[in-house]
Amino acid sequence: MSLPASPSPAVRTLSERMAEELRQRITRGEFLPGQRLSEQTLSDSLGISRNTLREVFRMLTKDGLVKHSPNRGVFVAIPSIASIIDIYRVRRLIECQALGQAYPRHPAKKKMRDAVETALRCRADSDWLGAGTANMAFHMAIVELADSERLNLLFAQVLAELRLAFGLLQDPEFLHAPYVDMNINILELAEGGEFARAAAALNDYLVHSERIVLAVYARHISDSGWGI
Repeated sequence: MSLPASPSPAVRTLSERMAEELRQRITRGEFLPGQRLSEQTLSDSLGISRNTLREVFRMLTKDGLVKHSPNRGVFVAIPSIASIIDIYRVRRLIECQALGQAYPRHPAKKKMRDAVETALRCRADSDWLGAGTANMAFHMAIVELADSERLNLLFAQVLAELRLAFGLLQDPEFLHAPYVDMNINILELAEGGEFARAAAALNDYLVHSERIVLAVYARHISDSGWGI
């Protein structure tokens, strides 16, 4: 499933467009936390020079999505427990308010429906990576209910960081399976015009999701050597 493109100015530099492309790939789960990024491979696949790619890396480093290690190269970032907590704080602030104050006939509701239907197809096919991408699209659509380009841009970055946190868990079925039905419940409340109840359900959902992610992450820290 294609994620919604982040809103952007009419004219963007090549580096900005390529940074957005890599951000989308991270959000789709195509890169794993801690994965080394080959300059040659990426410059070839994107059709850009290494100098342009290095500028892209600088942008993504600023976003906290990649890290440069001297004499070793560029790696996909590994989120810390503190960053995961902050991600969920931001999600509750943005998503719940966007949903609770949504315009009843906002077109983003159709995007929510499309994302849920995609997740159901992925679940039937046991495509849990696809279900995760559909989940990203569902929550991006919720934020789009607020009609704020700035929030959309901010949340696109948050989603990329969130997908990295999910990638640490290495069990996409355990992570995504429960939330397919939770998304359906939130969607049905929104489609019924019960936005306050939908926002309350979403808040509970996010609290539950945060606890699961942090609990699984914490169990793996000592075994894998991930830093806090």
